Amino acid sequence: MGRRVNLATIDNKPVAVAADTSAGVPLALLVANPRNPREDLGDLEDLRSIAKRQLQPYLVVTSKGYLALWPEDAERVGDAQYLVVNGCPWLAAAHKFGRAELLIVHDETVAVSRGELLGAAVEENIGRQDFDIIEEARAVEAVVAEYPSTREAAKARGWTHGWVSQQRALLKLTPEMQRMLRAGDLAVRDARRLARVPAAEQVSTWRAEQDAAKQRKKEQAEQRKQ
Repeated sequence: MGRRVNLATIDNKPVAVAADTSAGVPLALLVANPRNPREDLGDLEDLRSIAKRQLQPYLVVTSKGYLALWPEDAERVGDAQYLVVNGCPWLAAAHKFGRAELLIVHDETVAVSRGELLGAAVEENIGRQDFDIIEEARAVEAVVAEYPSTREAAKARGWTHGWVSQQRALLKLTPEMQRMLRAGDLAVRDARRLARVPAAEQVSTWRAEQDAAKQRKKEQAEQRKQ
């Protein structure tokens, strides 16, 4: 682009920031992260304000740096110069609502490894109410897969080993139990416990627990009447 670059630091890491951030980067030079942990970007109508203003820049790496990690994604990256690591919903909203450019923060250190890039993408979404709990678990699993062990992944990302284990355990639920969890019909604490039950017994165990709970409530109600 012929754009000058200033060096700054964020959390003591060198960060390359486009000097003329007020002009932004044309959308044609940007592509969304193919490894975005979110399967569903949510309701873009909630992001309609991007047409008028952008409140913060979005983290990017060069497409060259990304493809050094995932060369198999070349077709999905296309001719874009930058890959948006964080802010994919806003990029989609910019396309939908007619914004021509986006402000960026370019930090190539994020493309030092697969684990680092996946971790950065996951951490943007952790804790958000609209981040599906199973998507989060799958994203954590993908990050862990890029490290020698769960403990090393947790240490590298600043996560606790227990939290990582709890997230990964949800993937041991049967598809039916995962659907219930996503729909809010199964509490997370119960899901983590049921994940330790053999898959063939999870549904029957949950139903037995529900029946037992109903019976206890019935007995308690009868006792109060007496």
